[in-house]
Amino acid sequence: MPQMRLDELLDELQARIDAARGTRDRVHSLLEVVVSVGRELDLSQVLRRIVEAAAQLVDAQYAALGVIGPDGRTLSQFLTAGLTEEEIARIGPLPAGHGLLGELIRNPEPLRLTDLGAHPASYGFPAHHPPMRTFLGVPIRVREEVFGNLYLTDKRGGQDFDAEDEAVIATLSVAAGVAIDNARLYEASQRQQRWLQANAEITKGLLSGKPRLEVLELIARRAREITGARVADVSVPVTGTDDLVVELAIGGDDDMRRGSVVPAEGTLSGAACQAGTPVTTAALVDDARCVAGSRRFEGLGPAVAVPLGTAAKDTRGVLLLARAAGDPVFTEGELQPLLAFAGQAALALELAERRRDAEQLALLEDRDRIARDLHDLAIQRLFATGMTLQSAARLVEHAGAAERVQRAVGDLDETIKIIRSTIFGLRAREDETEPSLRARVARAVGEAAAALGFPPRLSMEGLLDTDVPPAVADHVMAALGETLSNAARHARAARVEVSLQATANEVVLTVTDDGKGIPADGRRSGLRNLAERASSMGGTLDIRTPDGGGSRLIWRAPFAAGNAE
Repeated sequence: MPQMRLDELLDELQARIDAARGTRDRVHSLLEVVVSVGRELDLSQVLRRIVEAAAQLVDAQYAALGVIGPDGRTLSQFLTAGLTEEEIARIGPLPAGHGLLGELIRNPEPLRLTDLGAHPASYGFPAHHPPMRTFLGVPIRVREEVFGNLYLTDKRGGQDFDAEDEAVIATLSVAAGVAIDNARLYEASQRQQRWLQANAEITKGLLSGKPRLEVLELIARRAREITGARVADVSVPVTGTDDLVVELAIGGDDDMRRGSVVPAEGTLSGAACQAGTPVTTAALVDDARCVAGSRRFEGLGPAVAVPLGTAAKDTRGVLLLARAAGDPVFTEGELQPLLAFAGQAALALELAERRRDAEQLALLEDRDRIARDLHDLAIQRLFATGMTLQSAARLVEHAGAAERVQRAVGDLDETIKIIRSTIFGLRAREDETEPSLRARVARAVGEAAAALGFPPRLSMEGLLDTDVPPAVADHVMAALGETLSNAARHARAARVEVSLQATANEVVLTVTDDGKGIPADGRRSGLRNLAERASSMGGTLDIRTPDGGGSRLIWRAPFAAGNAE
């Protein structure tokens, strides 16, 4: 009997020693985890390390960390441990924080369950989800804010989670809160430094006189890099409409987005432009406000649209940034520096407009001076020369020589007409009540730059402002608008050239681009309208393919049709 009692005491002592060793090993493991988590400064790595360490410390088969979104009611991120990528893909969309997972969001206190399916808040599992029974949930607090929750299920060996497991995870959650706070502060300081560097880079570009599009591209690229966005678009208002046109697109399928028209209704960019304030969404494709053109944003999730201006009426454009689906939403801390950055973009647009106005004013002053010199010097001397030749022709007895002199007088008269037409074109103003054909064409080509994404090349020849009848000029403008619109919507060109020429009896409009050409089976309603317009004037439409590819449209109309009207 004494021997049996001694054996029992020894066994009990051994069990207590083993328990003490287990506790010591668990404490050592917890300390190692706390040190390793605190050492990380990258927030995504911190979160991944926390969820993996939690499963290891309590010997759980599955673990997850849910980050609570800005609304305070749903999960914006959900990291898992114990599931393979194939299993996650079969399960489908990650949890949003409803059911039992949402119980800890509503009541941020530790929760331990023997059978999670028996809890009143449990909704059950989706298809292909592995069965789970035991459950342990602990909130993670960062300062006084609940950052997210740790979820652990199925302790190995079929045991229930006990109070010691809860204490270990609660201790880990405290260390996790400190590590998350440090990582967030580090990321904020790094991000602030990058914003400052980008602002300095943009200011240098503005002061050095870089082109408007180049500065805008720099702004979009830096904003995309700093915020971790997948795509960045800059849209500007279309004059005379409520629509926007994507002037700059970076990332993703940028070729498809660039030049596309964005309606104000049903788009995030349009909502920001109308409101004059930033507009955010957690899922760009699924947002009820973004019903127009959602196919352009497949695979994208959180997004923000920031107006480039100080108020809705002063908005010069909208910067749209979108992250990949499943990425974190844009927080208030990210919006503040982004707003300052958008102010830089608005300043870039305003400076570009002022510089363009100054260049236009200098150009008009030069045109006035050239026109004045042509009128006061060249025309007067040509006219005097013509009068001299005309007088001398009476003294020439040789018939052939006299004819040549008269022909020279006629050439001088034609030259004077050309110079006068040039003077009228030089002195034309865009604010005239009846602008000349030259001014109308130049304005239309300039306005097309916003839709095309680049300015077309323009050349004009002949007596466009004197010989082309008003009726024909109106048809020319309509044909020009149709061809430029087709090039912007369908050609996907990088170069467009416009040539307008007035010959002795007709006007010829030629528009050439290096785009994808005109498909044989494509829609031809626009080309049919051009052909019918030319035919109604007694003219023609000729469609050709240049040697380097693309398309060349040659539209002709005789002057006689306009005079007949």
